[in-house]
Amino acid sequence: MEFSAIQFAFVLLIYCWTGFVRTGLGFGGAALGLPFMLLVGGSPIDWLPIIGLHLLFFSGLSLSRALKQVDWVFFKKSLIWILPAKIVGVIGLLSLPGSVMTVIVYSITAFYALTWLFNYSITSNKRWLDNLLLTLGGYISGTSLTGAPLIVAVYMHNVVKEQLRNTLFVLWFFLVSIKMGAFVAVGQHIDWQYALMFLPAAGVGHYFGLKAHSILMEKDQQFKRWLGAGLLIVCAIGMTKLYLG
Repeated sequence: MEFSAIQFAFVLLIYCWTGFVRTGLGFGGAALGLPFMLLVGGSPIDWLPIIGLHLLFFSGLSLSRALKQVDWVFFKKSLIWILPAKIVGVIGLLSLPGSVMTVIVYSITAFYALTWLFNYSITSNKRWLDNLLLTLGGYISGTSLTGAPLIVAVYMHNVVKEQLRNTLFVLWFFLVSIKMGAFVAVGQHIDWQYALMFLPAAGVGHYFGLKAHSILMEKDQQFKRWLGAGLLIVCAIGMTKLYLG
């Protein structure tokens, strides 16, 4: 990918944003950043390797001192449903046309945006629904790394609050490792230079996300409503750009 000066500055801001929400909320770096990246250009397959490398770096950094605060029992139990769907999703990502994957990303993002805007929480209190959400989240994570909200909906009522973020970081690290391994196996180009170039911007966002985590948790609904409104606008612009050129 080639960027103009304005595009490059915009991408720096996007990676700062992804670092902020990933650490501040414990999820959402891809789900809340990828739609903005697609406005700049390219397809999901161009951006996901960079997002994946950043996620591995920052989640590994966050977990280096917190592995004791992880719910390993539920993590292993959830993989039974997430992992097979994840693999199927990765196969879809590598085989479907870029335009189709872009539509999928915007559609999934618009769905999340509507739930946040209208203050509708994706929740479950039944085991079969938990398993369905984990499976769907795993598949969507495989195709675009945007399945986090579905998976988080299940984790939130199965993992204690003190262990939730660290357990999610372990899960993201594991799932992204699978995707990055698939990229390497099929010879998918990975922009290592861009990943390193944008790492400081993501680091700035990561730092402020750590500082804002407790505040965001207290004002979770209000923050997500603003997110929902903004993401709907981004999705509308992105779909218009895709179909009208």
